[in-house]
Amino acid sequence: MRTKKIVAPVAKETKLQVIEDSVLMDFLLSKMGGMSRTSIKSLLAHRQIMVNGKISTKFNLALKPNDSVIVTSGRGNVELHHPKLKIIFEDSHLIVVEKKEGLLTVSTGNSDETTAFSILKTHVKKSAPSNRIYVVHRLDRETSGVIMFAKTKEVQLILQENWHRIITRRVYVALVEGSVAKEQDTIATWLTENEKSLKIHSSMVDNGGQEAITHYKRIKSNDKFSLLEIELETGRKNQIRVHMQGIGHPIVGDKKYGSTTSALNRLGLHARILAFYHPITTEVVSFETPVPRSFLTIFH
Repeated sequence: MRTKKIVAPVAKETKLQVIEDSVLMDFLLSKMGGMSRTSIKSLLAHRQIMVNGKISTKFNLALKPNDSVIVTSGRGNVELHHPKLKIIFEDSHLIVVEKKEGLLTVSTGNSDETTAFSILKTHVKKSAPSNRIYVVHRLDRETSGVIMFAKTKEVQLILQENWHRIITRRVYVALVEGSVAKEQDTIATWLTENEKSLKIHSSMVDNGGQEAITHYKRIKSNDKFSLLEIELETGRKNQIRVHMQGIGHPIVGDKKYGSTTSALNRLGLHARILAFYHPITTEVVSFETPVPRSFLTIFH
C-alpha cells in the first residue's frame, strides 16, 4: 500500500537523548534551558512528556543511556473536565482520550445528543475558535477505553488512509460468559452485515465478506465468567462481539450478540491499549488505560 504524502505543520516538540543514568527531573532540569522544577512538574502533570514513546508523569522515573525523551508544547490552554471523557494526550495534531461506557463516539443522527466528538469540539474551541476535531475511528457506545481524534484534516487523512500500517497494537479486555477452555487462540472468519437488522454475521468460509482476525488470551476465569485479553489483527465493526458469540462465550451485557447476563450493568468490553506511529513525528507512541475495576471484582 502506498503512503500518501501530506504536508502538515511541524510538531512543537523537543527531542532529547539520554547519555548516562539519571532521573527524569534531573535530566530535564539540565536540558530544558533553566526551566524550574515547578514548570517541569506542570509538564508532567499535563502529560506533555514522553519517555520511549510512553507518557510519563513521574518526576523520579529512572532513565538509562539511549532512552528517548520528548517534551511537547502542544497542550491546549483549557483543561477538560467531563465525567464521561478524560484526555490522555494532546498535541497540535492529535487528542487521545479515555471514553466511558454510555457515550457515543459521534452522532448517529440526533444532533442534540452529547458525544465524545461534541465534547472535544467544544473543548478545542475554548482555546481558539478556529480549532477543529476530526473523527478517525470509533468505539461502540457501551464500549469504554482509549480512542484517538485528529486536530487537522491532514492528520485525519494520513491516519484513515494508512490505518493498518500506522496502528501497531489495539488491545481490549473483555468479560465474557462462561469458562473459556483454551488459554489462548486465534479466531478468523468473514463478517457481513444484515442491512435490515444491522447485525454482523460471521462465516467460517469466505463468503465475500470482510476477513476478521482476533487473537485472545485467557487472563482469569471461574464457572460463570472469563476475563480475556484480546488483540485485533483487523478492526471490523462489532468484530470482538461477534467472535465471542461465535465461540459460545458472548460478552457480558451484550444482548445483541447472545448475552443472557447483565452482571456489570454495562457491556463487558474495554479498549485498553492503543499504540501507533505518530502521523507527523513517526515516533511509536502507546497509550494504556486500566482494566475497569468491575471487570476484576466480579471474580472476588
